[in-house]
Amino acid sequence: MLVLKWVAILLALLAAIGSFGSRTRAEDAVICSEQDRASLLAFKAAILRDTTDALSSWTGRDCCTDWEGVTCQASTGRVSSLILQARAEDGESFMTGTLSPSLANLQSLEILVVSGMKRIKGPIPDKLSQLSGLSQLVLEFNSLDGAVPPGLGHLASLQVLSLNGNRLTGQIPPNLGNLKGLLQLNLARNSLSGQIPATLLSYLPRLQFLDLSFNLFSGPLPEFSGGRFGNLTNVDLSNNQFSGQISNSVLSLSSVSFLSLGNNRLSGGIPDQISSLKSLSQLQLSGNRLTGQIPASISTLQKLWYLNLSRNELSGPLPLSLGQGIPSLSTIDLSYNNLSLGFVPEWIRNRELYDIRLAGCRLSGRLPIFTKPDSLAIVDLSDNSLTDGASSFFANLASLSEVRLRNNQLNFDISKIPLPYNLRILDLRSNRLVGQLSAILNNRTGRSLEIIDVSGNQLSGGISEFSGGATGLKVLNIAGNRISGQIPSSISSLSELQMLDVSRNRIGGTIPPNMGGLTKLQWLDVSINAISGRIPASFLGLASLQHANFRANRLCGEIPQGRPFNVFQAVAYAHNLCLCGKPLPPCRRSRR
Repeated sequence: MLVLKWVAILLALLAAIGSFGSRTRAEDAVICSEQDRASLLAFKAAILRDTTDALSSWTGRDCCTDWEGVTCQASTGRVSSLILQARAEDGESFMTGTLSPSLANLQSLEILVVSGMKRIKGPIPDKLSQLSGLSQLVLEFNSLDGAVPPGLGHLASLQVLSLNGNRLTGQIPPNLGNLKGLLQLNLARNSLSGQIPATLLSYLPRLQFLDLSFNLFSGPLPEFSGGRFGNLTNVDLSNNQFSGQISNSVLSLSSVSFLSLGNNRLSGGIPDQISSLKSLSQLQLSGNRLTGQIPASISTLQKLWYLNLSRNELSGPLPLSLGQGIPSLSTIDLSYNNLSLGFVPEWIRNRELYDIRLAGCRLSGRLPIFTKPDSLAIVDLSDNSLTDGASSFFANLASLSEVRLRNNQLNFDISKIPLPYNLRILDLRSNRLVGQLSAILNNRTGRSLEIIDVSGNQLSGGISEFSGGATGLKVLNIAGNRISGQIPSSISSLSELQMLDVSRNRIGGTIPPNMGGLTKLQWLDVSINAISGRIPASFLGLASLQHANFRANRLCGEIPQGRPFNVFQAVAYAHNLCLCGKPLPPCRRSRR
């Protein structure tokens, strides 16, 4: 046994110094470079907290097989890929710390992805420009700040550059235009500013995807020079401060299928040359200062299924050619322009559409009847002068999931309207509705509803018990009606509720203490009613609450003494019987 032990030691020693070949090449390959291992550990050291638990696996000698997110070259053991991702919408998964410059020492790195970590701060290290073999650099949805390093323009092998969702400032370095192999450039959701450098888009012949949205860019739209963008399919320049007219160079992008220029300061008309974008399937020009008529040439776009021209200054009449053209159209939004349609055009009523939005288009008379309703899921006819026709309108739209009819002159009994079974959003605010509130909150329809806004009407009755229905409800706004009774204790079953507004009604009784379990509640308004009793101390459990109003009731006793209740303004508690405690004067203690 002793001899066998020494043989084992000798074999291990020979293997360690590389003079014994008993290990296969595959086994050798998984042992990562000591230099790369040290660089990764330096990255880990700069992360002070990791709730994703990815870095907890970064222990031991072999970083190539055991360390999460790390991939090595089979032949050399050098790190070729580092991918650490968390879902941006998952608030529980994050890393706190900075991005270590040691990553620049991973000389064979081809892919670097640190995405969705939310709390990684500080600058993007300049030294990353030393990674000459890097093909993908993705640092999305962190909290990185400072400027985009100009040195990134030296990464000749780079195909994907995505810095989306950080806090970057300053201008785009002009030399990013040197990245001739770039396929995707995504700098969206930062605070970048200034004009787009002329050299940025002068020669990127392979570019397929460009997203500069949600920044502070200004000046004219960027120039797409010389017809060199035959591969470009997605362009998003929305939510910036671009001004001037829609340029001919944008209209030269013959391969673009998605074009979003919304929420800028663009002016002038929609050019007739829009018809040259033969591949266009989605066009978003909302929220600008565009004037004139919608060009008839837009009807020649055979692949266009999404058209959003809302919130501009466009005027009528609508071109007749729209009735025969745009055969693929599924979604249309012409809301809030200078259009005086009078009624929903026949070509819209007779189309097989999914989403129709004509808010603020000066419609009047009866609600329209859509002749092909099976595909129709979303209708927004808010801010018009529609008066009746509700019964036939709803009966015809069994597939409807969202309906917005706020700020019209609709006059009907909500109790007699057959609401669609799968309705998610019901917005009937500021009309002349009557009937019982319980008709909306019944078990059949209530199960699917997420948003109910029937405020500013003449509804009556009480708030019915929430027994098995409406469990997904997020917004309940019944303010400004004639609702009586009291808030039922079963309201605590609405675990997803974010907004509750029952103000300006005739509600009495007390506030159910179990409402303190509505942990997602952000907005609460019970003002101008006849509610008595105390504000429950359990409300200190409403950790998400940002707004509350208890004014003009019959409440008494001490306001819950904890945030945010003791820091809300005093007006939120005014005109009650005997509320006390911060922010009001202190309560009087009885003498014994």
